[in-house]
Amino acid sequence: MRKFAMHDTKFPMIIILNLVLLSCILLSGNALAYMTIKVNHDHIKIDTFYHGSAVTVRGVSDPGTDLVIKITSPECSQDLRKKGKVAGILWMNTGELKFENVPNLYFLGSTGKFGDILSPDEGDKYLIGYSPLKAHTEIKSVVSKSLPPESLSGDEKTRWFNEFVKLKEASRLYFISPEKISITMADGRQQYFIKFDWPYEAPAGNYLVTAYAVKDKKVVEEAEGNVLVEQVGVVKALANMAEKKGALYGMMSIIVALGAGFGVGIIFRKGGGAH
Repeated sequence: MRKFAMHDTKFPMIIILNLVLLSCILLSGNALAYMTIKVNHDHIKIDTFYHGSAVTVRGVSDPGTDLVIKITSPECSQDLRKKGKVAGILWMNTGELKFENVPNLYFLGSTGKFGDILSPDEGDKYLIGYSPLKAHTEIKSVVSKSLPPESLSGDEKTRWFNEFVKLKEASRLYFISPEKISITMADGRQQYFIKFDWPYEAPAGNYLVTAYAVKDKKVVEEAEGNVLVEQVGVVKALANMAEKKGALYGMMSIIVALGAGFGVGIIFRKGGGAH
């Protein structure tokens, strides 16, 4: 009887220990998942009257941490024409530059200057900043289709990457804004907020939004969201026609252009011509 009583005592103790262990695991998981992210206007529709939009990112992070918000499109390959003087007189296309492993859109915002809140190694690891992005990008020079492309490095790579960034910034597709994330405290929780102007030039696609919590110059936590941009209505129908029925789309474009020209001509004749 005593032996049976001893086993009966151990069994409930094992259950209690398992429950305590499970509670610790759950509490640990909640601590790791403390950071949140919410993307407002995360479904942008490109219709006939579309002229860009705005995207806001907000959430909660551990008090005392700095924040970095990054929005990127999937990496792709992009080509640029390379111009130069021929015979020292004429400016002409002298080749082509291929940029590989680059996002078409790249937005960054932070609570402080990147060099002050993040170490270079962490910047390289998470591709935060133009310097890590340049190191990640492969640039190849194509002089002729009969010759293999030549990979650029050193000053030549830096030069053309900087020109690529200037072009993207002019198109509002690349944008870096340090010290633009606002921080407020409420009920002992740190809340962050930032607003990005979404450019008309950004094509349809799925964009990744990542929030990084940074402490002691290291990323300690991440949270992710998405922005979906898609064509709708007439815009989508015309895009599908251009892709699948190119000849029909071309004919329609010519007819519309001729009709517009004819209409303008009638208006000018009725108005007595230009003055």
